[in-house]
Amino acid sequence: MKLKKTTLTSCVLGSALLALAIPGIGHAMPSYPPVTQSRLDNAASSPGWLMFNRDYAGDDYAPYSAINTSNVASLKPVWTSPKVNIPHGFENVPIINGDYMFVTTPLDHLMAFDAKTGKLLWKYTYKLAGDATKTICCDVNNRGVAVYDDMVYMATIDNHVVAFDAKTGKVAWNSALYKPGVGYSIDEAPLIVDGKVVVGVGGGEYGARGFIAALDAKTGKLAWKLHTIPSPSEPGGKTWPAGAYKHGGGSPWMTGTYDPSTKTLFWGVGNPGPWLASTRPGHNLYSDSLLAIDPSTGKIKWHYQYTRNDTWDYDGVNTPTLSNVTYKGKPYKAIVEANRNGYFYAINREDGKLIYAKPFVHDTSITGISAGGHAINNTANQPGLDKQITTCPSFLGGKNWWAAAVDPKTNMAYVPTLHACMTMKGVPTSYAAGLPYLGETFQMIPDPTSPDLGSVQAIDLSTGKQVWEYKTKAPWNGGMTATGGGLVFSGGTDGKLYGFDAKTGKILWTSANLGSPIIAAPVSYEVDGKQYVAVWSGWGGVWPLWSGKLGAPLTKAPTGGQLHVFALNG
Repeated sequence: MKLKKTTLTSCVLGSALLALAIPGIGHAMPSYPPVTQSRLDNAASSPGWLMFNRDYAGDDYAPYSAINTSNVASLKPVWTSPKVNIPHGFENVPIINGDYMFVTTPLDHLMAFDAKTGKLLWKYTYKLAGDATKTICCDVNNRGVAVYDDMVYMATIDNHVVAFDAKTGKVAWNSALYKPGVGYSIDEAPLIVDGKVVVGVGGGEYGARGFIAALDAKTGKLAWKLHTIPSPSEPGGKTWPAGAYKHGGGSPWMTGTYDPSTKTLFWGVGNPGPWLASTRPGHNLYSDSLLAIDPSTGKIKWHYQYTRNDTWDYDGVNTPTLSNVTYKGKPYKAIVEANRNGYFYAINREDGKLIYAKPFVHDTSITGISAGGHAINNTANQPGLDKQITTCPSFLGGKNWWAAAVDPKTNMAYVPTLHACMTMKGVPTSYAAGLPYLGETFQMIPDPTSPDLGSVQAIDLSTGKQVWEYKTKAPWNGGMTATGGGLVFSGGTDGKLYGFDAKTGKILWTSANLGSPIIAAPVSYEVDGKQYVAVWSGWGGVWPLWSGKLGAPLTKAPTGGQLHVFALNG
């Protein structure tokens, strides 16, 4: 099966978006507090939402409790953005600093709103290179921005990073990391660490050799670049056949996390290329891995590989969340992650050693965990040339990129879960720039152990075991946010935002249909002491592109994005 090419689509936001920044007219601009490194280090206690997963820990947990289990039923809409008529997935997480809210849309549009009123302050439409959408695997989305000092930073699908004045939208610098149209793209939100803008590329399905880059936040100059697939002269390079590293995939296409106390970046790495494992014997480092990185140099401190010699597209890019875990009576400073390969992991973030790994979906690709702490591949379920297999989970994983949340009060992780399997068969392939580089055909099929495609799971961090589960016939593609009010918010493919009781999973509040299915993660923030909840609706992303017949019930789902903001008493 060939990758689908995504085409550039005309888009409307009320009147046409302009290719120039336009500050708000006719009203005073709100104040903008500069974002210092100290504020980023302490983002967990910020009244805003300062980075993609809210804070460096990546836990998508907002400590506010004004909206809680006793009053969430009174949550009402406050404001809604004009509809953005782009028929692609809206996966953006709004960034809130002071009264400013920064949002992005598919095809790299950037807008600043007043977070209290929804008044548009300025907008910018990035002019994409003509061939930028030629080699996009999984929709033309943009997941958001980073903020630092008085600047806003956005990465683009034609491999640029652009810096803007936060108050006016004026471009300060624009740096290119790679040429478009040959396999590379960027759709993740950057992460700011110690004056550097850190971002990873996508493109593993096109044989792009993955890398993470750090740019100087003031100038846009390259500070360092780390290839996530090593050359033969680098550590890990001998885990590939001769020459295979040049097109080995390993795209680090989701935003990482950071531990300020040890000055360590944590970044996940995607699948190896091509998909067919028999063409590249070896462990294939650092594909499907978690990397611990020195942010000052880009050097790898340690790694943990989730799936060795992957042949199922089980990327390791899901958010590596920092959490303190007590397992079998012993406390750990851990990384927790619900991995695409179907296992929920706790990893010691000080040395990269496995604490535990427990299956959270029906899994026939991985048969268990070895004494050395690594997944054991089921070789009978590995496709080969003219060998078709059936295995679970599907190539979209037990969980895809959708944000999980971790609540320190309940000691639980809340995981948007996909219950699906697949068939796979190997086919001949060779690398050519700008063309798919898979070596396999594939089709998603139902999971024979589950009549439900989706669920929201709560997992006890001390055991890795499920506490509660909310099941849905349709897939659950929405990210999660937990709050100090004992709530978990997440959106469904029915277009509704849900408020769950974090302890029990009981639904305590449901919004009206917001016009299109939800795949973005909600955020919660405070302005002037008032708590808000916001989420994008807007169908697209991996499910409609790759689910095939399994996704047929959602093929006619309405598209186009709108940002919806809720609060108590309107």
